[in-house]
Amino acid sequence: MKVISNRALRGFATDHPQAEAPLQGWRRVIEKNRFTSWAELKAAFNTVDKVGELAVFDIGGNKYRLIAYIRFEKQIVYIKAVLTHRDYDKGTWKP
Repeated sequence: MKVISNRALRGFATDHPQAEAPLQGWRRVIEKNRFTSWAELKAAFNTVDKVGELAVFDIGGNKYRLIAYIRFEKQIVYIKAVLTHRDYDKGTWKP
């Protein structure tokens, strides 16, 4: 799968350096695999949840949340937001 874009991950890690390793680890797993369904994604990422049309990944032991829109048919993951758990709980990311 292709991640659009790694810039969002790097930008978040600039403000939260401890998030860089888990975020880049997540990106490597996504990019090295081909997921064709939610079931396959959930098998690889047990902590991913579906919220409407978005996927919410727990990253770094639930310290961070990565919110993405996944196009399985095109094999593209669009990153909508990367947030601390506290910012995620505010709910401003919701459509």
